[in-house]
Amino acid sequence: MPPKTSCPVSLTQFLEKATPLKITINGQDMLAEVKSFSTGSFGWYLNGKTVIEIDGKAISVQIGMNMTVVGSKEAER
Repeated sequence: MPPKTSCPVSLTQFLEKATPLKITINGQDMLAEVKSFSTGSFGWYLNGKTVIEIDGKAISVQIGMNMTVVGSKEAER
């Protein structure tokens, strides 16, 4: 098994220094907010809605996205 990836920042450093990320989905800009997850990991979270066109029809979609920092669950607290 390959070794686990260690996280180079602590939870405190991440929460103090990380900023929201601009995510563009189908031309619509959204912000993924900095988050500490209940699992102990940390990263960014985005929840929203947008419209995507399929065959000339507007389809409403809901977006839920987590971006978790690899190794953050075991990072220094």
